[in-house]
Amino acid sequence: MNILKKTLSSLTMIGLGFAMVNSASAEDYPKTTHEKAQQLQQPLPETAAKRAPTQAELTKANPDLKIDAVNEKFAKDFPRQYETWAKTADQTEFHREVEDDPRMIVMWGGYAFAKEFNSPRGHFYAVTDVRNILRTGAPKNANDGPQAMACWTCKGPDVPRLIAEWGEEGYFSGKWAKAGSEVVNSIGCADCHDTQSQEFKDGKPALRVARPHVLRALDTVGKTFATSDRTDQRAGVCANCHVEYYFDKSTGVNNVVFPWYKGRDVDSIEKYYDEIEFKDWEHSISKAPMLKAQHPDFEAWSMGTHGKNGVTCIDCHMAKKQDKDGKVFTDHQVVGNPVVDNFQNTCARCHDQSQETLVKTVAQHKADVREVMIKLEDQIVKAHFEAKAAWDAGATKEEMKDALQAIRHAQWRWDFAAASHGMHMHAPDVALKIIASGLDRAADARAKLAVILAKHGVQQPINYPDISTAEKAWKVMGIDIEKERKDKEEFIKTVIPEWNKEAIEKGLILTPPPTTPEK
Repeated sequence: MNILKKTLSSLTMIGLGFAMVNSASAEDYPKTTHEKAQQLQQPLPETAAKRAPTQAELTKANPDLKIDAVNEKFAKDFPRQYETWAKTADQTEFHREVEDDPRMIVMWGGYAFAKEFNSPRGHFYAVTDVRNILRTGAPKNANDGPQAMACWTCKGPDVPRLIAEWGEEGYFSGKWAKAGSEVVNSIGCADCHDTQSQEFKDGKPALRVARPHVLRALDTVGKTFATSDRTDQRAGVCANCHVEYYFDKSTGVNNVVFPWYKGRDVDSIEKYYDEIEFKDWEHSISKAPMLKAQHPDFEAWSMGTHGKNGVTCIDCHMAKKQDKDGKVFTDHQVVGNPVVDNFQNTCARCHDQSQETLVKTVAQHKADVREVMIKLEDQIVKAHFEAKAAWDAGATKEEMKDALQAIRHAQWRWDFAAASHGMHMHAPDVALKIIASGLDRAADARAKLAVILAKHGVQQPINYPDISTAEKAWKVMGIDIEKERKDKEEFIKTVIPEWNKEAIEKGLILTPPPTTPEK
């Protein structure tokens, strides 16, 4: 708790001086976006459902909605924006997170994240990385493989193109491999802009959300895109992908839904999931009904100082810059750490502190969050192994129910804080509170398990397996990582070239995505 108090007291340094940069009224955006919302068959805000859509409410195919998915087509008319977007290809480095922290392999036991989870990198690699990661397996045909079609949903502008062509039900049905030769352009122009509009041709932003499930979610929280001001629209386009979501199977397909019906904070989302009895998977050793947070960046940002003061993702990560001719434009390189890499164009516009001071402040927040996060991981890992010991000793479902629910809630809180990119920057006070509540839930789970273990005559503490390295953790959790890697290598060598060939023949890409990562 000393860390929590220290971080809370230091937040005033980051929270001062937001006379909003680049603010503008809704009048800056013509009402064509509202027409697009109607075209995508979205409900008006006052009638927005406070529940996931039914099968009948999924958006139908709309051949009149055209999505220009090929990013290279915009290089000639928008050279500054395109050239800086192309520089996201320079962001080659990533970290293999489960190898750096093998506790994750245990916490995600029975879920594909235990095989591989990497830190994010440039938008240019969105398609490459989802193809290459072990989680998507090595499908041999369109109906093969472990993952659902919906796993493409954040990866590029081919997604809204396919939803327009197939409708949501057609898009969300089937396996991930179904669209291997269709989703081939990484996150780019048409993900955020109405590239068919006159506004866009005139050089205006023409911001648009073309994914129907995102529009529904924004309606739910009173942020209807079509009538939002510039600040909310700039944040809204990032909510295309940087959000928590789940796959709702009640429609007969894996429809993507944002669980915001009770709120966007960790407790409200958890309450919603509990009420609908949703689980992402059952843990392989504890048998707990688990939740996997995705990347709740929009949620974390909205709860932090910057979000509350109208400083959007764009202001910091895609700040305005001048070219050599003095032309001001939006930098599309998407700078990951503006405090270090773009201080003068971002932080310095509002803050009086030096770059050195703010870099140290952010680094301290990160260290504080990391320190308590590791403590929570240790407790959750022990709880999973203790639950297994209880099952092995003959514990019943009724005995285990409350303990497993506490494990679910503890790990959900850890994952919400861990999966939100940069929560130590966006909302460090919120991160620490979430982790503190996770420690409470983990303690509750272990106390309940101690009683169950004692009742069944299990000596405590139990013998915890050695998971000090990823290799040891994979072995403990029954994952044949070498087979997974061998199968993936064969898939990259044989299947992906066929996908690229088909995409080129269809005219969907000019240049295939890079096949393998640089690092």
